[in-house]
Amino acid sequence: MKTTASIEILIADDDADDQMLIIDALKESRLKNNVQCVENGEELMDYLRNTGKYTDKKKYPAPGIILLDLNMPKKDGREALKEIRADENLKRIPIIILTTSQAEEDVLKTYNLGANSFITKPVTFIAMVEVMNKLKNYWFEIVELPGDN
Repeated sequence: MKTTASIEILIADDDADDQMLIIDALKESRLKNNVQCVENGEELMDYLRNTGKYTDKKKYPAPGIILLDLNMPKKDGREALKEIRADENLKRIPIIILTTSQAEEDVLKTYNLGANSFITKPVTFIAMVEVMNKLKNYWFEIVELPGDN
């Protein structure tokens, strides 16, 4: 059984400032998990399949949870979510949508595609820390996450 600290967190977000805000908020909430970042849906799929520049499985281990932005270049979060849920080897990974969108259409569509949660990104650091604390409490202290295949 994995310890919660061994669960890799993968952030898929094209905004470097948002990536840093999320990482800093995770640290502030005392989550000690390793965090990796990709900048678009194509990189996300390469990471998950250990292809392209992500072939080293030790350096790029399978994530236990994905924080997914919807609006990214090349392949957006909706397309990536659909592809992940269609893949037998990836479909069990919990995916939390973390996006600036508040559109009801995005909420419905991503849940229909198999998202586990939908969170609108907070605009302040304090609010982001609060969200990451709640995320940590739920996803790392209450929920039993699936192990490796």
